[in-house]
Parts: sequence; C-alpha cells; structure tokens
Amino acid sequence: MDRRKALKNMGLSLGYVVATPTLLSIVQSCKTEKTLEWVPDFFTKEQGETLISLVDLILPATDTPSASELQVHLFIDKFSKEVMPKEQQDVFKTTFNAFTNTALKDSGKESPKELTSANLDMSLSKALKISKGQQKENDKAIMVYNNAIAAQNSSVVLADDVACYAFASKLRGLTIWGYKTSEYVGEKVLAYLPIPGEYIACGDVEELTQNKAWSL
Repeated sequence: MDRRKALKNMGLSLGYVVATPTLLSIVQSCKTEKTLEWVPDFFTKEQGETLISLVDLILPATDTPSASELQVHLFIDKFSKEVMPKEQQDVFKTTFNAFTNTALKDSGKESPKELTSANLDMSLSKALKISKGQQKENDKAIMVYNNAIAAQNSSVVLADDVACYAFASKLRGLTIWGYKTSEYVGEKVLAYLPIPGEYIACGDVEELTQNKAWSL
C-alpha cells in the first residue's frame, strides 16, 4: 500500500485531537514560517537540524511530499513548547538526548552534526523494530517513569534502549499526526469538504468519500 492510500484509510487512530483553537493556530503558523529562517522555539538549533532529518526518515517524499516539506518539524517544535505539559517536555528532551547519544555511540561520531541520515535511520530502526513483547515491557517502564517525573521523583531512570524507544515512538506519532493535519494532506489526500453539503445518513462510505478518512 502506498502512502497516499494509507493516509486515505487512516483515521484518528493515534488518539490525538486537533480541533482546538490552540492547535489550529499552530498548524496555521507553520504554513507561513519560512523553513530556511527557522530557529526552533523548544529544541536547540542542533536538535532542530536532527529533527528535520528524523521526520524525513519517518515520512520521506514518495507520491506525497516529505514531512519537512510540509513543515512537520515546525509543528512538532511549536506543539512541544506551547501544548505539552512541563513534565512531558522534560521527558521529551531527556529521551531526545538519550537517542542522540546512543546514535553517536553506535556510529562512532562525536557531534550530532556529524550524524548522517544513514546513522539516524539505523538508530530509528534499532529503537522501533522490536518485538511486541518488548514494546509492552518498554511501555510499562515508560509509564512508571512518567509517573515518577509527575511526582518529582528523580530516583526512577530509563535504560538507554527504553529511552530511545520512548523518543522514537513519540516522534513517529507526532510526525504522522502533524503530517495528517497539514493543509496539503487535508485538501489533496483526505476527504475534504470545507462547506458541508447535504446529509446522507445511510450513504456508502466507499461511494461518498472513496473510502478516505475525513480531513479537518
């Protein structure tokens, strides 16, 4: 299945909701900001450069534009700063650092600027391509860690491999979410009807929307 078909069939399975003034304003601002002049608000400049590479590894250009072409990295940066609670921000930064440090160790590089797309791709695959059983164990450890952070308990730490999984899975979810809420995907890939027309209660989905998920 190509990406266009996958996006058409994908509902809000990630559990995110976007129909709020704050989130819609984030999406709107990402449309107007020039990437070449981008200075991250939440991440460091170095992390921002790594973020661009990572989102494009998750969603490279195929029959639809890449994630960075739709400014998904800007969306993630703004969402992290403006919407995430302080505890989630701390966890995201901590796991980002753990992921980067592990990528440096595995690649033998000394600086994040030296990490190539191949290096980052290897680290993403290593973090995400694990068994379902290991995913469940990691999710349990992450839940315990998040609860400890919320309770300001610093005695609980994440193992490096679990931290890498936490960051990679979080980033993948945000990347897909940001991509789906972009103007391009909303208008050109998903079922789009800015001015609702007639209500057809018993209409066939395949016939009415070509089996596409609805846009915003």
